[in-house]
Parts: sequence; C-alpha cells; structure tokens
Amino acid sequence: MINKEEAKFIIARLDNLPLSRFHYKMLVVNGFAWAFDAFDVGLVTFVVTALTQAWSLNTAEIGILLSSGMAGMILGAFLSGPLADRFGRKAVFKWTMLIFSIFSLLCAVAWNFWSLVIFRFFVGLGLGGETPVVTSLLGEFVPAKDRGKVQGLLNCFWAIGWLGAALISFYLIPTIGWRWAFVSGALPAFYLWIVRLHIPESPRWLALKGRVQEAKEIMEQIEAVVARTHKIEPVTEASVSSVPDVEKSSIKDLFRGRYLQRTAMLWILWFFGMFAYYGLFSWMPTLLVKAGHSMVKSFEYVLFLQIAYLPNQILSAYLMDKFGRKWPLIINLILSGIMTVIFGWALGSNLNTMEVLFFGLLTSFCVSGVWAITYTYTPELYPTGIRVTGTSWAATCSRFGSMLAPLIIGYSLNSLGISGVYGVIAFAFVVAGLAVIFWGKETRGQHL
Repeated sequence: MINKEEAKFIIARLDNLPLSRFHYKMLVVNGFAWAFDAFDVGLVTFVVTALTQAWSLNTAEIGILLSSGMAGMILGAFLSGPLADRFGRKAVFKWTMLIFSIFSLLCAVAWNFWSLVIFRFFVGLGLGGETPVVTSLLGEFVPAKDRGKVQGLLNCFWAIGWLGAALISFYLIPTIGWRWAFVSGALPAFYLWIVRLHIPESPRWLALKGRVQEAKEIMEQIEAVVARTHKIEPVTEASVSSVPDVEKSSIKDLFRGRYLQRTAMLWILWFFGMFAYYGLFSWMPTLLVKAGHSMVKSFEYVLFLQIAYLPNQILSAYLMDKFGRKWPLIINLILSGIMTVIFGWALGSNLNTMEVLFFGLLTSFCVSGVWAITYTYTPELYPTGIRVTGTSWAATCSRFGSMLAPLIIGYSLNSLGISGVYGVIAFAFVVAGLAVIFWGKETRGQHL
C-alpha cells in the first residue's frame, strides 16, 4: 500500500539535496559499469581479428560469434526492465554485472568455437540487462535541477571503455593472446560488483512499493553524507506539493494513455538512432578502403573517434539543464543527418585520408550528443513503477536496429554506392528527429 504523502515527501527530499560528493560517487561507480559495457563491445571487435587467425574462422562463423552477444543483449534488455521494476534496481544491477563478469572469464577459457558463442551470449545477457538499470538508478538519486548534467556525464564513460579496449587490444593481444583480453575486462567487473553492495536501493522505488521505512532510513544516510560538505535546506510544503501524485503503474500503461505516445517516440528514436549509429561506424573502416584511402590502424581509428566523441558528451551534459532535452536532441539528430551526407560525399571524393577523417570527426561529434541526451531523456519520460521497463524496451528496439544496420548497409552498398548508403543513414537520423519533434515532451527540471 502506497502512502502517497510520505512518498512525495521522500521525492521532495531527494530533489532538495545539493549536488555533492555522494552524487558524483554514484556517477563514478555507475560510470565504470558503463565503461565496462563499452569495453566489452569494443574488445570483441578486436578479439575477432585474432580468433580469425587462431581458429581459422570463416565469415559465417564470425557473424555468428558477433551476433551471439547481440542476441544476449536483446534478451537481457527485454527482461531486465520488468525485473528491476518488480524486484528493485539494485538487485538486477548486481546480478547482471555478476553474469557479465563470470561469463567474460569463461570466454577466456573457451575450448572451441561453440563454447565461445554460448559464453558470449550470456555476456550479452548481462550487458543488455545492465545498461537500462544504470541510467534509471542514477537518475533516481540526482536532484531534478542537476539531472541533465550528471546523467549526461555518465555517457562519457562509454568513450573511456572504448579507448580502454583499444589500448588492451593494441598492447595485450599481440603479446600474450586474446584470452587475457577477456580476463582483463572481467576481473575489474568483479570488484565493481563488490562496490555495488554498498550502493543503496532507490528510495523512490522503495516508497512506491510501500517500503517507506526503508526509504526513510536510506534518505537519512544520504543526507548525513551530504551534510558533511553542504548545507541542506529544509523541505518546504510548497516543494512537496509540487511533486506529482505517486501512483502505481503496470506494463500495460506503456501502451495506453499519455505514455503510448512517449513509447512510440522512444522506440522510433532508439531503433533509427542506433540503426544510424551502427550503420555509420561499423562500415567506416571498410568504406575508407573501398573509397581508395589507406587502411587506418584499429587503435588509431578508435582513438580518433573518441577524441571527437567526448567534447559533445560534456557539452550536452551541461546544456541539458539550461536548454532542456527535447530541442538539443533534435538539433543533434538533424546535424548528424547533415554531417552524414557530407561525410558520405567526402568518402566518394578525391580527398585524402586525413580530410575524410576530419569530416568523420565532425560527424562523430554530432552523433555523440544524440546519445548523451537520449540516455538521460528516456528514463525521465516514465513513472517510477515502469521506468526501467520503458527504458529497457526502448533499448531492446535499439538492439534490433544495431543488428539490421550492418546487414542493410552491406547489401545496399553495391546498388547505392557509398554516398547512397550514407544517405540511408542520414534519413534514419531525420526520422528519429521527426519523432522527437512531433511526440517528444520536455522533461527539464521535472520531478521523477
């Protein structure tokens, strides 16, 4: 049974807190989880190259190996939301990270191709289940006025993870082999799982479940930590009354009433946005060679893109609390579409490699802003009872988009040419932008 007034008071206390070391600690702990996700996604692309030589894999087997992890991510994303909304964010957070860690280690001792495929599926299950919980849990602790900044900075850790994967692959795989690359990604995750034992459960979720006393105890602990460095102002009646009524919700609510429009918008945004992202970057090295440019080493290529990826992550994080989520997201989507067209033209022209990569840098800059905002925006559009489910099912749509993009681009390349396929990618960005224009709702500064 929900005590609505108590629940509203707890939410007001959370949003009344000044931004402090506690919130940045939550950002770092959740951020490193994000980095490990990116690390694994990036790592497997490098490991495949070594495995192709070590196990003489053909193209079909490479496709199966890469798809096995993606299939696990789809299932993990689909299941984690309802589980987290029912059993708590912290529980699902810990178990998904543990699954990822265990099976990453097992990948290091895989004895044949099919054992590695199975282990990669379960690694994907853990990763796919974890990412929606990360964004939702962090957002439920951060005060409304600072949520854009903190949530936006979370996605910076993705670039750190990719860079780590490139460094490990560049130095470790050639010297001691691909198995130790999996070990390097799994061991720190075990430590992170232990750290998460000390992360509190979301007071918002506890209050919604009628566990008000537990929520109060956690709030007292948080306020005690914050009060060591910041003055906490008393919660006023006006701030409590400004909190929307706390209501229970079910999965059915995702597809009816005011949430139906938000669900449709997010599914389009995530599907077409991730389709465009993977269509753009998964084929970029191949298309550089096809356009007549010299091959760029994997490490240098990934490093170059991450240099472009970080600045707009940070810029978007700080702009969201000032200008909102909706229009900065639309601007980044439209600019991504425009830059994709220009980049496709550059690939088909007689420009040298550095000139082409310069346009790639600008394109990456725009695209990074899309995801900095999207990961912040999505959990804000749903109430606590279905927040992780709504986020995780939108992420599930993105997994289908990321699977289809390389296939469609590959099949279309001969008939449409380089500029044509990049036109398809640009169109996907524009479709996502139109969905946000017509159906997006501004969430800046609003109570979760």
